[in-house]
Amino acid sequence: MAEYIGIKGSTIQTIAGDPPAPIEGQVWYNSTSTVLKGRALGASGGSWASAPAMNTAKGVATAGGTASAGTQTNAINAGGGGTPGAETTATELFNGSTWTTSPGTLNSGRGGPGMLGASSTSALMFGGYDPAGANRSPLTESWNGSSWTEVSNLNQGRNDTSGTGIITAGLCAGGHIGTAHSNKSETWDGTSWTEGPTLQAGRNTLCVIGTSTAAIAAGGGTPTAGTDYVESWNGSAWSEVNDLNQGRYQAGGAGTQTAGLIFGGRTDPTFFDLTEAWDGTSFTEVADMATARSGLGGCGTQALALGMGGNTTPASPSNTTATEEWANGLATKTFTAT
Repeated sequence: MAEYIGIKGSTIQTIAGDPPAPIEGQVWYNSTSTVLKGRALGASGGSWASAPAMNTAKGVATAGGTASAGTQTNAINAGGGGTPGAETTATELFNGSTWTTSPGTLNSGRGGPGMLGASSTSALMFGGYDPAGANRSPLTESWNGSSWTEVSNLNQGRNDTSGTGIITAGLCAGGHIGTAHSNKSETWDGTSWTEGPTLQAGRNTLCVIGTSTAAIAAGGGTPTAGTDYVESWNGSAWSEVNDLNQGRYQAGGAGTQTAGLIFGGRTDPTFFDLTEAWDGTSFTEVADMATARSGLGGCGTQALALGMGGNTTPASPSNTTATEEWANGLATKTFTAT
């Protein structure tokens, strides 16, 4: 069996403290705190950087914000408020260096829809607020990279909803149904929606990240303010887990049930630049966004996330085209026995 010295070329040092400038991959024993530590990429060392702006400013208009799906280098954004009081049909695609406005537009412009999908060529949008149509819409549209096609509706029309997954296996949770904050969730099998177990706490503009069978639902709006409430989904039931450090609604999110980011959002009258990282057990505050905003889109992973659009102040209009990219950075980690 290979030994550590054969793999890394050095022994594990014993140090009374931590080394002054550890490098990636370095491991040492801290004799003062009597723990084994190492230097590796992690959310606690991460930061946001400016990225190319969208072509259309999108955020909150009549209701809800904009929505997105995909990865940091292969993303789609659609819907949300374009001009005050109007929901846009504009669709934009991001290749990691440029946003391109697609000639393929939504069949129905909506604010506060949910979106899920793996890339800029494979996405699903559902629900939303359509002032020219059904208001709390059940409409679902599928994106193939060039056009949107109407498919089977949600069982319950709603706006200010959220979802996660891929176009053959998705999840929708929460939202606004009339004046009620919904606790309803539905699962998508690639063809139709099926009503599932309800959230323990109804709320809108929450943030759902993960997959159709393993997700968390964080924050969201209650009748009075943004909440810090978080629930975990195992494919058959929702259960309460540790809260956010800062309650908020209209936040963006990225990642999975065990490694995620929640960023931006608001609790009136405050708009947040705050970012929190989820490790599968608890949230930890990490580096802030450059621009505080709510109603933004978010996608990607905890290691490589993308946040775009949103509103920067309560005043209207304040929709922004600003895009930011998150990347994990080097951080010192403590190894524990499991």
